[in-house]
Amino acid sequence: MSTNLKTHAFAGNPLRSTTPKPESLFSPISAFETLKSRLLENALLPSSPIFKVLPFRKGRPLAISTRPTGDSPPIWHLGWFNLGDFKGFLANSEFQPTENSFVYLGSRSEDDVVYWGIDVSEDSSLVPQFGAKHFGFVELRTLMVATDWTDERAMSDLAIAGHARALLEWHNISHFCGHCGEKTVPMEAGRRKQCSNALCKKRIYPRVDPVVIMLVIDRENDRALLSRQSRFVPRMWSCLAGFIEPGESLEEAVRRETWEETGVEVGEVIYHSSQPWPVGPNSMPCQLMMGFFAYAKSVEINVDKEELEDAQWHSREDVKKALTFAEYKKAQRTAAAKVEQMCKGVEKGQNLSADFNVESGELATMFIPGPFAIAHHLISSWVNQVPLNGVEAQLKQPSGSLSNL
Repeated sequence: MSTNLKTHAFAGNPLRSTTPKPESLFSPISAFETLKSRLLENALLPSSPIFKVLPFRKGRPLAISTRPTGDSPPIWHLGWFNLGDFKGFLANSEFQPTENSFVYLGSRSEDDVVYWGIDVSEDSSLVPQFGAKHFGFVELRTLMVATDWTDERAMSDLAIAGHARALLEWHNISHFCGHCGEKTVPMEAGRRKQCSNALCKKRIYPRVDPVVIMLVIDRENDRALLSRQSRFVPRMWSCLAGFIEPGESLEEAVRRETWEETGVEVGEVIYHSSQPWPVGPNSMPCQLMMGFFAYAKSVEINVDKEELEDAQWHSREDVKKALTFAEYKKAQRTAAAKVEQMCKGVEKGQNLSADFNVESGELATMFIPGPFAIAHHLISSWVNQVPLNGVEAQLKQPSGSLSNL
């Protein structure tokens, strides 16, 4: 099955493609002023854009699942509500949002629509109300696996949900100013915050946590260094990765992390692509994965057991078999069925870690993360020798000018 994508999962958000000019009705400031009026008055103002709201609960977006005809798996969509309908849900609720409860997600001026996100975690009574209409709050990681990566609309929904979750989680961990300790208040329709202390007024913007992820390749370009962490499901192997430290370049971070975790020395480092990753811990909701090919200057492995469970060199042929054996489409169908169950009020679903089997029914020796992860595309690009920015990914040997860096 082809795993070629126009963009990585969580990238390509259609609501962020352009930023309206300040005077536009669809700009964050103008839309926010209209939102305040709409919350106080039920009437739709003349020339006012349509507002759609996406509720979140404990980091989980509201979703709805539909089942097409035939043998096709269920398809999930984001659970958008018109502002009026959403206010109706809140009529008998203890949760009464203000304009500062909403976060601007973007707009589509061609459809006269502005999109907002809101966290409704404090009111558990909304769960059965949404559930009565077959909506459910679904973990973003489950939606990620359930998304058909060949479906452009589904990938767009995933990118929107990822952006919204990152922004709302950032709001939840930035209630106080890190400079003076006073409370912060949302500004620019929730796109930034500002300290409420008149003597401070420090501006606070959503954080981005940069992470390097690298496929380490031996000098002969025949083997790749893959690792396992204790939290991985059985038999899964992936690329090395780590957070960038202050005052460190991307290339330096690749070399340091590889050395610290495996004892392998890296020379040449080549950029591949990047991916937003909003499915990490709540304390780090805005990770940005930056992928690289890294060419090893040494091959002896000394695993840091505090970081990794294991790390091994794997031949191109073995990795190619892992790509062939892993039934990613089966995992996607199983996760889609789980989302359908959750939207119908059924909490228990199948164990996704059991879905990677060979066609004969036997367990594959190893598998790598699915096409929703940048690790998959780093590995498959190397295995299949996919051209990278006009250069073959299969570099015969690192260039002499860079190999000793």
